[in-house]
Amino acid sequence: MKVGFKVDNLTEMSSALADFAEFLRGQQFRDDDVFASRLVSCELITNVIRHSGEEAEFFAELFPDRIQITVVAKGLDGVNIRTEVPDVFAESGRGLYIIRCFGEIEPAEEGGLTVCIKRHI
Repeated sequence: MKVGFKVDNLTEMSSALADFAEFLRGQQFRDDDVFASRLVSCELITNVIRHSGEEAEFFAELFPDRIQITVVAKGLDGVNIRTEVPDVFAESGRGLYIIRCFGEIEPAEEGGLTVCIKRHI
């Protein structure tokens, strides 16, 4: 199952992520998976909007064993996005550090990042 939405700015991100969390609860996801998904999504959307200056597109694909989250923006097409995780004490990149605590980070073909979060079953 795949869901998606667009976010024009960080203010509307909270509402969209609340709807996403409710959707996951309706699909019988555990609270810790809902928390991880929302946190990872928030970090990805914030970074994509901040670095692209454009609207972010969010997609989540639900699998029995994982949640795959992808956030992209047109302004990131062709940009080499850093996926290596910095030190926790680094001045930048802490969002990637947080994301990496929950799953693997990969570049998305469309210009953005994809993270797979393992579900607790």
